[in-house]
Amino acid sequence: MTSGDVKVLDRRALNRSLLARQLLLERSSMPAARVIAHLVGMQAQAPNPPYIGLWTRVAGFRTEDLASLVRNREAVRLALMRGTIHLVTADDCVALRPVLRDALRQGLMRSFGKELDGLDIEEVAARGRELVEREPLALGGLGALLAERWPDRDPLALANVVRGLVPLVQVPPRGLWGESGQAVHTSAEAWLGRPLARATAPDPMIERYLAAFGPASVKDIQAWSGMTRLADAVKRLGPRLAVFRDENGRELFDLPDAPRPDPRVPVPVRFLPEFDNILLAHADRTRVLAEERRGLVFTRNGLIRSTFLVDGFVAGLWRVERTRGAAALVLEPFAALSAQDRAALAEEGGRLLAFAAAGADSAEVRFV
Repeated sequence: MTSGDVKVLDRRALNRSLLARQLLLERSSMPAARVIAHLVGMQAQAPNPPYIGLWTRVAGFRTEDLASLVRNREAVRLALMRGTIHLVTADDCVALRPVLRDALRQGLMRSFGKELDGLDIEEVAARGRELVEREPLALGGLGALLAERWPDRDPLALANVVRGLVPLVQVPPRGLWGESGQAVHTSAEAWLGRPLARATAPDPMIERYLAAFGPASVKDIQAWSGMTRLADAVKRLGPRLAVFRDENGRELFDLPDAPRPDPRVPVPVRFLPEFDNILLAHADRTRVLAEERRGLVFTRNGLIRSTFLVDGFVAGLWRVERTRGAAALVLEPFAALSAQDRAALAEEGGRLLAFAAAGADSAEVRFV
């Protein structure tokens, strides 16, 4: 369908494009590091969701495939897009953090501006860097040490100054499958042994976003990145981009040669972890999640629940329950499912249990 000379992409066309780029139409044979880079990182507030996210995208993925990247400092977890914790490659850590610097600073002032009024935050950041490079610290411990110099300030606000202005990476065992522990931090420069990149222009990041999430509007790019005023950057890229519109007339941009499959292409059922990228990468999420179901997935306290896809769209929630050596995958569909879809979910769910609950004496998939 076209509108004038601009092709219109309906919801299913956008859905299939997103799934193809997110490696959800068929599992990839790429190694985990290349997948993480292709996805421009994976949201990772909790340690385990990226493992599930890679399992659902990568053929033959093993937990050790990611754990070894974290231990060997080839992948790190730190605050990036939208000020949230992301798992990224070491190369992307040093490349993306400078691009997002101003957005992270603005986010800090939105959250703690009142507590930081009149404070030299650059001095706080410099002192915080000294402390975490001397010994990795939890944010609570960092705030307490900073409060020794600034006793009239909120320790949480002081710690967040460092988090916002210094690239703090979480060091192992945080981020390793099956290992718990408080998140402790040091600077990316100290951990990786190299400086951050100097380039701050968003243009390359926008092109990579489109490769992983496009076609997309300027508002979509801003919602994913946490940055504002990206229209000028998209305009600079204009000659290199294809232009479409969605069914509501919004202008969408894309890489000319990026995959845009036939909207009728069949899609296997897929299980997504908490905070999966595809639920957080657009201002308009209806290409994968119906608006009326958003409240079932996004909780009031900021969690994004684990979901499963049927025909490419979010169709329900899942969780693993463990009791005395037994593991159950509990599926909560939003609506009645066909016998074929239930069978496909049970089969794929059995594979998920074999991965996520390896070692359980018994395992079952249960619909509720």
